[in-house]
Amino acid sequence: MTSPTKEPVTPSSREFVKQSSLYQEFLAEREEILRHKWLESERLGYDIGFERALLDWIRKHREGWRAARRQSMVASGAGSSSPFQSSGRQQ
Repeated sequence: MTSPTKEPVTPSSREFVKQSSLYQEFLAEREEILRHKWLESERLGYDIGFERALLDWIRKHREGWRAARRQSMVASGAGSSSPFQSSGRQQ
């Protein structure tokens, strides 16, 4: 069995990834999760941890956040670059 050859990671490939719309969406979503973690930790009086914040945010806020983000991207004329555009299936 042969192992696949791994291409070297070059500065230009790193920049490509950093500029990709999918990575930008990931960063924006991560920022919202961290904000939720901070708010919930302050409310409860202790650090709830990233995993709990992540699961809570997904359950309570993700769908609405994505819909609002999608709508603001369409309004700003950048709608075609969102990786989360409606494809007729539930996210």
